[in-house]
Amino acid sequence: MTMLLPLPWFARGDLRQRTQQIASVFARHGLSWMSFQLGLGDLAGLDRAPRSPGATSPVRQKQAEHLRLALEELGGTFIKLGQAISTRPDIIPPEYAAELEKLQDSAPPVPLPDILQVVREELHQSPEDIFAQFDPEPTASASIGQVHSCRLRSGAEIVMKIQRPGIAEQIEQDLLILGGMAEWAQAHTGFAREYRLVSLVEEFAHTIHGELDYRAEGRNADRFRVNFINEPALTIPRVYWRYTTSRVLTMERVHGIKISDTAELDRAGINRTRVAENSVRMMVREAFEFGFFHADAHPGNFFVRPDAGIVLLDFGMVSQLTPQLQDTLLAMGLALVQRDALRMTEDLYALGVATDPALRPVLQRDIEHLLARFGSAALRDLAAAQMLNELLGIAFRRHLQLPSEVVMLFRVIIQSEGLGLVLDPNFVLLSYAGPFLLSIWQQRHSPEIMTAQLARGTLEAAQITLQLPRQLSHVLDQAERGTLQVNISPEGMRDIMQQMHRMVNRVALSVVLAGTIMGLGLITVAYHPAQWERPGGIIIIVTFLASLAFGGLLMWSIFRTGGE
Repeated sequence: MTMLLPLPWFARGDLRQRTQQIASVFARHGLSWMSFQLGLGDLAGLDRAPRSPGATSPVRQKQAEHLRLALEELGGTFIKLGQAISTRPDIIPPEYAAELEKLQDSAPPVPLPDILQVVREELHQSPEDIFAQFDPEPTASASIGQVHSCRLRSGAEIVMKIQRPGIAEQIEQDLLILGGMAEWAQAHTGFAREYRLVSLVEEFAHTIHGELDYRAEGRNADRFRVNFINEPALTIPRVYWRYTTSRVLTMERVHGIKISDTAELDRAGINRTRVAENSVRMMVREAFEFGFFHADAHPGNFFVRPDAGIVLLDFGMVSQLTPQLQDTLLAMGLALVQRDALRMTEDLYALGVATDPALRPVLQRDIEHLLARFGSAALRDLAAAQMLNELLGIAFRRHLQLPSEVVMLFRVIIQSEGLGLVLDPNFVLLSYAGPFLLSIWQQRHSPEIMTAQLARGTLEAAQITLQLPRQLSHVLDQAERGTLQVNISPEGMRDIMQQMHRMVNRVALSVVLAGTIMGLGLITVAYHPAQWERPGGIIIIVTFLASLAFGGLLMWSIFRTGGE
């Protein structure tokens, strides 16, 4: 008989029905082990015999398939969650990453009257006053919204993405439940604590909130257009802001051939090698020149113009690289070219993915094996996907959590290489990307840039120097008045202080017990007032026994904590 535990907060009240549905779907797909890890087991009344997420690869493969089916059944939020998890092979087994990549964000179309009602509510106009034509059949129907082709009264051809009625409320409820499950798991499981599951769910919530606000997607498109204003080989559709709100996005309709439709590209006489070169150049410039890149590089978001130029669509998923991240990634690429395992290890520490100094030699050895596996092959002959997957495998084995922006960039590079191979069987991404990366590296380290950086550093140092006398005077004034306080809280100091408190308390208790026992002995020998024998004997015996009991408890606590 299974004893049911109190339900977590996210399984009560208004959230109970949805939480119970999630637990039931997991149970039906044989994922009871996951239900227990997420605090859902008792809600579904499952047998408390969680199945491990994988002693063998075939078992993990089967469980990964059932996880994908369960997420598809749970719909929108969970499909998006699975897609986000699939981009993190640094924290999930490869079988799960590969299976979750199969998730398709599709849903049955919303009836036309409901879609038009959203348009009325958002644009405060009748659809008849806006459109000369509105295609009732959506060109795409996903979990958050669907897309319709239209023509405005002005004659302009547009596409309009319209959010599903009620989807925002459903996602907010699901995010509350996911947040609660993450908090529960992080409090009860080592895996969730190690990978900071709460932070990952918060990051996912931030991403999906961005996808719910279509104005953010419109701003992303405008930013890409400004960045590539002088790039003739790339087209970014224009946003019609007059007809755009948080739930409706209206953009220029552009025409082209789907980039993966090689037969149609050949019939149109388009040079596929040039298409591959253009797509790679765009990807490199996005990430390393502008630090703002399109993070959803599947073929459906790329179309090809008759001149082999690229049309880029769907700006809901983007990511950014700080200048520091750009420099570190470029340095890693240079270390790869030079087969410098030590430098690559240092760069991983610079990324912040490794902090334990004891891990450094192990990590360096892993990277040495990685570089040795590729032998002396020229950089232009190496497969980027294979190397990045190997690097992500090292991160997974060593429990390293890469920055999400870096993982997304790795995924874009892998997708770009796969797309390039579809276009040109002889395509090698690094042979195309290498010259662009070298050019960007030289630009970032040109004498002019270095001089400007030196000038900025000198100016900042001068400002600090000018402020130093005033700040020093303030510190000395506080010291003279006796109000100066110094707070030191390095990482891990709290645990050390707690251990020191326990140790000092035990020493103090030991001294008190020893003093008590010695005092009892002295009293027994030296102190004999009248009428003292009987009550004094009882007091001494009770005190002695209490001292022995406290001493035993002290010894047990020391033994139980391994002598700490």
